[in-house]
Amino acid sequence: MISSTKNEQVKAVIELKKKAKARNEQGIFVVEGVRMAMELPKDRTARLYVSESFLKNPENQAFLQGFPSYETVTDSVFQAMSDTQTPQGVLALVKQYEYGLSDLLKDKKAAHLMLLENIQDPGNLGTIVRAGEGAGITGVIMSRDTVDIYNPKVIRSTMGSVFRVPFFYTDDMLKTAEELKERGIRLFAAHLAGRNNYEEEDYTGNTGFLIGNEGNGLSERLSLLADAWVKIPMAGQVESLNAAVAASILMFETARQRRNR
Repeated sequence: MISSTKNEQVKAVIELKKKAKARNEQGIFVVEGVRMAMELPKDRTARLYVSESFLKNPENQAFLQGFPSYETVTDSVFQAMSDTQTPQGVLALVKQYEYGLSDLLKDKKAAHLMLLENIQDPGNLGTIVRAGEGAGITGVIMSRDTVDIYNPKVIRSTMGSVFRVPFFYTDDMLKTAEELKERGIRLFAAHLAGRNNYEEEDYTGNTGFLIGNEGNGLSERLSLLADAWVKIPMAGQVESLNAAVAASILMFETARQRRNR
């Protein structure tokens, strides 16, 4: 049992939790919490840690039987390893996924992509991934300056969808958008200056949505690459929506159209 925060494994977990550089260099990310642990892909789980309290609960024994080994730590040490104020007592180190753009386009069904430019809020990114799985998206493409998808707050917000939704960081979003257009994918920008309301466009074919930064929206150069700008009509004095909310509206409208075609 690990009983000291000076233990090298504990220090390594804390570094992975805090630093994207460490996560990327090691190809590992941290997953925490009972629900997320239940969805862990066992073939990608590099190491599992449980607290004394977690181990003493008989209801957790069945879960632990699915793993060949695990490391027990004291409750106080687990608190130091945890990224939450009320730790649930289970934490895993998981091997990162490696996707290329082609992995997001290999599905035989029509493309349904989210292109995210400089999204900074971890909750927004995690929610887009989670809602995207529910809406049946085929992948998420992110500009390199978008928040790290392996940030613990993003991982928690995905509620497990990060294990199943393919994603890709691009060093040149403009070039990637142009490549998608060449492949017959129609791009729509959520934009205040949109000509049509979002529900008036057809998303049943190959479709990608451009979603911009929370404060500044889409860059002009990227928005000009869109085949169409769409707007979400507002009542009252609201001018715009949270990025994840706007993305969810567009994703589920696409899902609705494809169900009803």
